[in-house]
Amino acid sequence: QVQLVESGGGLVQPGGSLRLSCAASGKIFRMSDVQWYRQAPGKGREMVAGITKGGSTNYADSVKDRFTVSGDSAKNTVYLQMNSLKPEDTGDYYCNAHGMMMTDLGRWDDFDSWGQGTQVTVSP
Repeated sequence: QVQLVESGGGLVQPGGSLRLSCAASGKIFRMSDVQWYRQAPGKGREMVAGITKGGSTNYADSVKDRFTVSGDSAKNTVYLQMNSLKPEDTGDYYCNAHGMMMTDLGRWDDFDSWGQGTQVTVSP
């Protein structure tokens, strides 16, 4: 299995910044892409940003020009730099990774893994 661990959440004032990390571990052969999602209280989960192995990125309109997603392939870690935070950015942030891993049977197989989430609160 591939495990994802998010970190970096916390309480920040409007206009502030946070950097989230998503660290992957396990018998990973290749990470194909990673997306960041968030879920605000009482709302559904929405995609915030994503990055592919080739470095292509995409963002939700609500975070463009404020959030930046990047990756460190050597560390199997993806980051989400969040600037100019707004109260509406409050929520639980999750990363979701796809790629190829080696199973316990010694076979290569696709994986689709989620982290446990990290909480971001933007409030005065």
